[in-house]
Amino acid sequence: MGKIIVTELATLDGVFEDPAGIEGFEFGGWALDVDQGEEGRRIKVDEIFDAEALLFGRITYESQLHAWELRSEEDMGLSAKAMSLPRYVVSSTMEDPDDPNVTVLRGNVVAQVAMLKESVPGTILVPGSSQLVRTLFEETLLDEMRVMVYPKLLGAGKPLFPPETTRRPMRLAHGDTLGAGIAYFVFVPREPTPEEQAQGL
Repeated sequence: MGKIIVTELATLDGVFEDPAGIEGFEFGGWALDVDQGEEGRRIKVDEIFDAEALLFGRITYESQLHAWELRSEEDMGLSAKAMSLPRYVVSSTMEDPDDPNVTVLRGNVVAQVAMLKESVPGTILVPGSSQLVRTLFEETLLDEMRVMVYPKLLGAGKPLFPPETTRRPMRLAHGDTLGAGIAYFVFVPREPTPEEQAQGL
């Protein structure tokens, strides 16, 4: 059975929108001038090389595809690896792409992702894709969440989890500091304690 791992970049005030500046957000590109450091870059490379498949929402897929196409020659190994993996895109509007490695998931997203977890034996990596991630979280399909928190406050932008998100406890499995002050966290779901259950968690 596969394991769904979400990987995100965020600002200190919780904005996940457009870190690379290719989605048209007014303050997009906020991650570009903060150095991840060697360890941070290694983490992002290892995520792709350790994955058996990639899962996206449509907007993130299109922005990632654009980013891979623009990568410099020294990064082409990473881009080539990503493009060689089976890629699944959740979308009700996207046409079937002319790429045998890309499958568009339509209809019942929860059922299709659950089937995907059954059929993929390793890691299914989910970069960005905020709406999809919220669905995975709500339906308890998410197995691990990795977040790099950048030392920036934007004061505007979309949060990954809006206020109406279901309350659910998580456990910090790993924490570190990377590059120019980026906090790196790995969270996994856990069962609520009796006290938390009494509070509605």
